[in-house]
Amino acid sequence: MIMKQYFAAAASAACLAAAMAAPVCAQEAPRLFTAEDVFELEWADEPEISPDGDRALYVRRSNDIMTDRTVSQVWIVDLAGTSHEPLLADGGSYRLPRWAPDGERIAYLKSASGRTGLYVHYLDSGRDALLGTFEEGPVNLAWSPDGSAIAFTMAVKGESEALVRAPKKPEGASWAEPPKVIDRARYRSNGEGFLELAYDHVFVIPADGGTARQLTSGDFNHGGQLSFTPDGREILFSANRNAGWELQSREADIFSVDVATGALRQLTAEAGVEESPAVSPDGGLVAYLRTGNEPEPFLPTDVYLMDRSGGNARNLTPDLDRRAGDVQWLGNREIAFTYQNRGENNVGTVRTDGRRSTLVEGIGGTTVGRPYVSGTYDAGRGGALVYTKGSAQRPADLYSYRGGRTRRLTSLNEDLLAQRDLGEVRSFTYASSLDGLEVQGWMITPPGYVEGQAYPLILEIHGGPHLAYGPHFSAELQRMAAEGYVVVYDNHRGSIGYGSEFANLLKYKYSSPDDFADHMSAVDWAIDNGVADPQNLFIAGGSAGGIATAYGVGLTNRFNAAVAAKPVINWVSKVLTADSYIGQIANQFPGPPWEHLDHYWERSPLSLVGNVETPTMLITGEVDYRTPISETEQFYQALQLRRIPSAMVRIPGTSHGIAARPSLLNAKTDYTLAWFEKYRTDSGTPAEESAPRSRSDLEKSAAPAGPANGGRGKD
Repeated sequence: MIMKQYFAAAASAACLAAAMAAPVCAQEAPRLFTAEDVFELEWADEPEISPDGDRALYVRRSNDIMTDRTVSQVWIVDLAGTSHEPLLADGGSYRLPRWAPDGERIAYLKSASGRTGLYVHYLDSGRDALLGTFEEGPVNLAWSPDGSAIAFTMAVKGESEALVRAPKKPEGASWAEPPKVIDRARYRSNGEGFLELAYDHVFVIPADGGTARQLTSGDFNHGGQLSFTPDGREILFSANRNAGWELQSREADIFSVDVATGALRQLTAEAGVEESPAVSPDGGLVAYLRTGNEPEPFLPTDVYLMDRSGGNARNLTPDLDRRAGDVQWLGNREIAFTYQNRGENNVGTVRTDGRRSTLVEGIGGTTVGRPYVSGTYDAGRGGALVYTKGSAQRPADLYSYRGGRTRRLTSLNEDLLAQRDLGEVRSFTYASSLDGLEVQGWMITPPGYVEGQAYPLILEIHGGPHLAYGPHFSAELQRMAAEGYVVVYDNHRGSIGYGSEFANLLKYKYSSPDDFADHMSAVDWAIDNGVADPQNLFIAGGSAGGIATAYGVGLTNRFNAAVAAKPVINWVSKVLTADSYIGQIANQFPGPPWEHLDHYWERSPLSLVGNVETPTMLITGEVDYRTPISETEQFYQALQLRRIPSAMVRIPGTSHGIAARPSLLNAKTDYTLAWFEKYRTDSGTPAEESAPRSRSDLEKSAAPAGPANGGRGKD
């Protein structure tokens, strides 16, 4: 918002200076979306409806050009659309605003100087009370039903026995930093680095000030969504308290803890993950989410219901076949939840007798970098909802739904994006050349697009691979379109929102010629429809999309250039160096690499590097523990040895989220576009005159050299 004020002042000055020569300055044509505009974007997130159902809080996010951070303020809006005001917007960054049951107070978190403060804001007086500051930030805030206390979860440092006892250091001596001993399975996390020994526990603190009291104990992690019983005597949460829990990737049960005594009661014990408990308003039932623990890459998540005692558990959504999330009660007989379907995130409802319907379609707009399916909502009294919703050309605004009517409550980016000429997003479906499978895709045409003219094409591949793109605003892809590219992206086999069978078509096959066929079929669709110039084809993707990019250039040389962001290059080394190794080996592979070496090698882009002819850039954070930079280094050094034009872009101090800061989102896009521009030709011919590169002659053999014997793996 600081930049918006600056540019507005600059524009006014420019118009004033040019008034004599250009009296229509105020009506100048929209300009293209640029890197500077990224700092001007704003979007709504984390809405919460007031107890009386008339107002809503939401977190208003924006990018600060001076600190290069996304900052979060809290605003309050009337659901009738009559008022929209800042509530906590003094330059700080705020999180997790939560209404008190009386509707007169709001709990929230604010971080400063490495500590997190838990505050209560009093609406009538406008004053704020600090309840406590914590070195380990609280999360999962929940008010007690009577408003007297706030529950939260927070990490508590554990204790370990020293393996050796060092000699006493003399006073004033300067010794080397002592060795670090690790003896745990979960010792490192992307974004956090090496973890201190700590466990998440449930706490309560008086809402009018006092001392936080720890309710749970033991060397286990307790957390997720917290839900009080209506009498305030118990808090429900989920945890894996099994022996050997560290090596269990899909296991959690629902427990309740007595607020007065700390006594625990286990409510579920099924194999798999039971989480996100929500007690019904009358206290008789508990809704929750359940996912099985079968060794599959993707498993659906269902909405379950049980009695408050923990018995009579039943699945309310057995035919959903999607990943349900964020369960909330709408009265005592109906439950709201989210689920993804064909590139959109929807709010569905299910009654306690199992009748299911869709309440709101297309919430989203909260991931502004790339067009991932996203969105948040909150349910209130009488079936009212507040939710985030964007569009193909706008990030998230705040909307309400009540009484069968939808109302848009904010217009956060009209002052910016209404003045920009953005690419148009079009949806299409096509048949994969592999087996005729229908695949959904989208195409962004550049501003000023002319039908019948063939344009350079960028194929951009999503991560996951069990995630999904959709027709949503993307700052990165809009910048690509602004440079004259048609941008194509698809939800290839393995994407979610199309059912379990579709998602698991890549079981033991990522990456492979199967998903490659889906991507190339999208490219060929664009060529056949006269949109793409076959002499100017480019490929890019991040994370799982980076894997597909690196694997793809080992299968074809049809692309002029490639950019693989944070890829996996060698699955053998990746699963034994990354933070995700426990669940990945168990659920995405037939077994550990020492038992299935040929299988891991066949899935690895490094197995095909001898085929690569495409100039390739790699971009990775230097402290990425999800797809470690050692993966990038392997591919880069192999390409250098083969004298293939290549570049390695290292992002200092950055983990897997290399675009988490606005300047780095721009840098990622800038380097991608610069690399592509270097290898872009000037064909510029009409579609009917462009002769495509051969699709058959230039496709390379999919058979990789084996890791030890030069032959293809046998798995």
